[in-house]
Amino acid sequence: MAATCDLLVVGGGPAGAAAAIRGAAAGLSVVVCDKAAFPRDKTCGDGLTASALRLLERLGLDPAAVAGWEPIHGVAVRSPSGRVVDLPLPDSGLFAAVAPRASLDEALLDVAAHAGVEVRQQAALEGLREIGAAGETSAARETSAAGETGVGVEAAFSDGGVVRARYVVAADGMYSAVRRLTGTSGVHLGEWHAFRQYFTGVADRRLWVIFEPDLLPGYAWVFPVAGGRANVGFGLPRRPGVSVRPMAAQWRDLLERPALQELLAGAEPEGHHRAWPIPADLARAPLSSGRILFAGDAAGATDPMTGEGIGQALLTGILAAEAVAGAGPEPDAVARHYRAAVDHHLAPDVRFAAALGRILTSRAGARAAVRAAGLTPWTRRNFARWLFEDYPRALVLTPSRWRRGAFTGPGAYRAA
Repeated sequence: MAATCDLLVVGGGPAGAAAAIRGAAAGLSVVVCDKAAFPRDKTCGDGLTASALRLLERLGLDPAAVAGWEPIHGVAVRSPSGRVVDLPLPDSGLFAAVAPRASLDEALLDVAAHAGVEVRQQAALEGLREIGAAGETSAARETSAAGETGVGVEAAFSDGGVVRARYVVAADGMYSAVRRLTGTSGVHLGEWHAFRQYFTGVADRRLWVIFEPDLLPGYAWVFPVAGGRANVGFGLPRRPGVSVRPMAAQWRDLLERPALQELLAGAEPEGHHRAWPIPADLARAPLSSGRILFAGDAAGATDPMTGEGIGQALLTGILAAEAVAGAGPEPDAVARHYRAAVDHHLAPDVRFAAALGRILTSRAGARAAVRAAGLTPWTRRNFARWLFEDYPRALVLTPSRWRRGAFTGPGAYRAA
């Protein structure tokens, strides 16, 4: 017998876990399936912005459950000229943190499981079809947990399991199996390329963003992880016809430069370096197909200026679950609700970030941006809040999202 549920989530990363937790909180029966066994590594910069932290707190994640969690209290930005600007973060809660994805994703799935979500690991999606049309078997018309006849989607998995659901949230990454199996046009092969390696014995515990002239509008980073470790890497926009292969040579060269030599003095590399593409194609990627909603990397929901995607993944997962729970029984209405929510909460910031990213393509633009950020204590303080998405990037340009305290609110995880 196939399992039945209101919402099937394909993919157990931040977008999928967020959709599952929010769906369960709204009274939906939820199943999450992922091809991996957790904990599993996910190549990423591991940085968490203020917006991501607030969403994680809202979802019920306890930082103590995340091995390697490192609160960030100091940020340094290095200009292409070599000038370093220190950016203070407010002390009214947490505005930035770093958490290895292996432990973060596992802890977030545990929150989902404790919320009543059925979590199936090592279950890769192998088949997907609509059900409920004339001629289907009586089993395909079984009543769902919501009391609705079994019109929806049937999914088959590599472990032999079959799940029938009213709706699906596809949170299975840029190479989405759901997109492939449904023939839905997908995101492009990454608007950014990124490269990272872990180091141990890193003394400087500030979070570093380093603008090197030949990487612009990309940048290098040193993000501290608990235990004296750090996630070190760099990212740059993908250029047509250019593969990630040259990045290994760029990485070796980058490690020899004074900025990283100073920061990594006495540190030792761990394991292997890894490269990955980052999709930032929200404007072009379809968000839905019938009873399927796409979230996270499967929707191209990444900041096109910084390459940050965890906060965007959490937000799209939450919005997708809310659309399923609250937009009524018709798939078209659910899709419209989800699109409208993404357009309101995320799309303006993505467009604004893309426009600002063009300023950073030149050395003069990057130098001017860092210089402006460091002009006064006020600019340093407020640039830090803007950079770490304490409020939506384009908030000042979108009055429909204004609310009292939007620019001065406390961070996440404040002490009681």
